[in-house]
Amino acid sequence: MPTPIIAAATDPFAHWFRQCTPYIHAHRGRTFVIAFGGEALDDPALPALVHDIALLHGLGVRLVLVHGARPQIERRLAERGAELRYVGELRITDDAALACVKDAAGSARVELEALLSMGLANSPMAGVRIPVASGNFVIARPIGVLDGVDYLHTGKVRRIDRQALGAALDAGAVALIPPIGYSPTGEVFNLSAADVARAAAVALAADKLIFLVEGDGVWDSAEPAVSLLAAEIDALLEHPPEPPEDLAQALRAGADACRSGIRRVHVIPRRQDGALLRELFTRDGAGTMITDRPYEELRPARIDDIPGIRALLAPLEQAGVLVPRPREDLEPVIDRFWISERDGTVISCAALYCWPEQGIGELACVAVHPDYRTRGRGDRLLARMEAIARERGLTRLFVLTTQSAHWFRERGFEPAGLDALPHSRRAAYNAQRNSQVYLKQLSTGV
Repeated sequence: MPTPIIAAATDPFAHWFRQCTPYIHAHRGRTFVIAFGGEALDDPALPALVHDIALLHGLGVRLVLVHGARPQIERRLAERGAELRYVGELRITDDAALACVKDAAGSARVELEALLSMGLANSPMAGVRIPVASGNFVIARPIGVLDGVDYLHTGKVRRIDRQALGAALDAGAVALIPPIGYSPTGEVFNLSAADVARAAAVALAADKLIFLVEGDGVWDSAEPAVSLLAAEIDALLEHPPEPPEDLAQALRAGADACRSGIRRVHVIPRRQDGALLRELFTRDGAGTMITDRPYEELRPARIDDIPGIRALLAPLEQAGVLVPRPREDLEPVIDRFWISERDGTVISCAALYCWPEQGIGELACVAVHPDYRTRGRGDRLLARMEAIARERGLTRLFVLTTQSAHWFRERGFEPAGLDALPHSRRAAYNAQRNSQVYLKQLSTGV
């Protein structure tokens, strides 16, 4: 029985809400660690960010918020005629600076707790009751002396009190963690918010670690980078232009988190209104996702991919571009299909039928989702299928097409007659469709 195709909603709101539904289900009960700098606390738009965080809490997401406080600390130091001293990327926290750190972190906690407690009528927080838990969740140690420099009260995360933090989340609270840690000897240390967020995410085995950064995020040439592998981060940071410090810290911490088992790290431009929600509830997001393995990967199709393949092929079948293939026709040949998937949606597919004794194969069902026909996805799909054909000992590849002849010709396929087809394929040729035959000689190189 063919997979039913649901008509698109005419109401934009209804369409948007339906598109969000899979993410609402997927995120419920999950643990997210969200980190943002002290700049967010000075921004008049902070209430909007808090509203978005409250929405996540209302949808059942377990939230840990890690905030920075650098601008607030620097203001307090300036008022006292002092400043934070840096050696390389590390700050030195003396007694005066530590007093400012404590003051700034305490004020930030109170302000965030107040915003999370709002319940004004006619506002996004109407009727909301969000318990907030803050405490000595972070156990720290001093950085100590490096290359002769004593970093005094600047520290590193030693461990996270996972049991206490998990208990707060289990009780339905939003956990709020400042960039401060405590030692078993009763000392207080100034920490990097990015390092605290990374450590908290790893300790909780969080489903997502999210950094809200101040600039425009991560860019790849002239476009925002949609995804990065953890292994690519070091090279990115070594080559100019050097990213802003908060972005560099987020990228390093994100890559470390991925290597420690966090499946997805998101780096999002904070100042884009609603970017956090777009990143979490739309397929394309609003920032950059860091993973340990490729996020969008071409792989062999499985039986449970058939509904996604059907949804991708159906519009092309209805337009007459492809021959209709109901589920019962796909099941016996699913092992010949390759797909790429993005957040549960099949965004491209192709099938390869082989006649190894004749060294020839057919490339069929080539399709790319309309939202992803950019940045060379079709070319990457074709290149992978050609590589697979070569691995199977094929020297020629043919396609039958009625409407995509130019696309294939631009990629090296040449017109051919029916006599170029294997005998069994020629016998199954549908003369009524009058498909054109195009043939490509496969290089024996890479």
